[in-house]
Amino acid sequence: MRLRLAGAVLLSAAAYYVYLPLPSGVSEPWKLMLLDALFRSFMQASDVAHTLGVCHRVHLLNRIVSWVEEIEARSCTAVHVADSTLGGVPTRVFQPKGGKQLKRGVIYFHGGGWVLGTNTALAFNPASKYYYHDALAASRAFLSAQVLERYSIDPERVCVSGDSAGGNLAAAVAQELSSDDSLTAKFKVQALIYPVLQALDFYTPSYQQNRAVPILYRPVMARFWLQYLGADMSLEPLLLANNHSSLDQPAISGSTRSKLDWTALLPAERKKHFRPVVKETGSPGVMGKVPQLMDVRAAPLLAEQGVLGRTPKAYVMTCEFDVLRDDGLMYVRRLQSAGVAVTSDHYEDGFHGCMVFAYLPMMSSVGQRSMNNYIHWLDQNL
Repeated sequence: MRLRLAGAVLLSAAAYYVYLPLPSGVSEPWKLMLLDALFRSFMQASDVAHTLGVCHRVHLLNRIVSWVEEIEARSCTAVHVADSTLGGVPTRVFQPKGGKQLKRGVIYFHGGGWVLGTNTALAFNPASKYYYHDALAASRAFLSAQVLERYSIDPERVCVSGDSAGGNLAAAVAQELSSDDSLTAKFKVQALIYPVLQALDFYTPSYQQNRAVPILYRPVMARFWLQYLGADMSLEPLLLANNHSSLDQPAISGSTRSKLDWTALLPAERKKHFRPVVKETGSPGVMGKVPQLMDVRAAPLLAEQGVLGRTPKAYVMTCEFDVLRDDGLMYVRRLQSAGVAVTSDHYEDGFHGCMVFAYLPMMSSVGQRSMNNYIHWLDQNL
């Protein structure tokens, strides 16, 4: 009897930890709850290690995530898989076997808040350079005649792509290289999967609506930004209050604010009942401490119209239950206004990171649909 009682108590505690109230429209919510419980456990373990002085929370979290997700390079009968480098950046190459025709090529930057995953295992340093520079170096190498020839890639059929923070890198790289006339090969298309594109407004409708929806919570996104930019982590509450983008910040012009004015850039069905949160007075000096918040290499949504107009045809995936939804939708609108052909692929039952649910053990309907539609778009447009 005592064993059964103890088991019931443990089961109840586990269910309490895993269960999280979610919006009714989320696809297969229990699978998202399980993933969220796992990720929360990782985050909490990393925070404890950091507090005890064992190691930096990002180092431990990155080790855990890499241990769970990273697998060795394995080839199969159809594809040769190998680890290599591009521009000095560690890269995994997937190369179809056989065939004499030139192939299409995609360079893909994975997500993880710029701090999780194999690309950050190199050395996390709060004062380090943008990973943008690594992404740019890898992309330049990818577009070089030597690499294109080595892998039999058609120079007129290449794509830059990425998800979440990787989508941020892909968008920034697309902007930079589309304006570089010294390149003999350029990207034909860009494909951005729920990208993060700005850090001046943490009160867009999607940030307000989805602040408590896993797996990307609003405070976690602010923390990721500060870690990426090498800024003081104590600034997190100021970012979450929009104190850093208050009207008394002289560094932020009216022109800059218009580039992320969601009241003008979002369709009515996304604005809903939400209202802008713009402080008259905020925290003086924040922008001086973190000037990178205004750097288009970190925040591609802030790019000038002329720069956007030179970027390639775009695919932008967004999810209803994602704090980053409006970053992507505003970018769609700005690209279209600049004359760029854009496919906006929105999932009403989707959530941040849903495309990883395309395969077992956490396969879901929205995961399969999003992955299939992404691949279909590439197949039709690249």
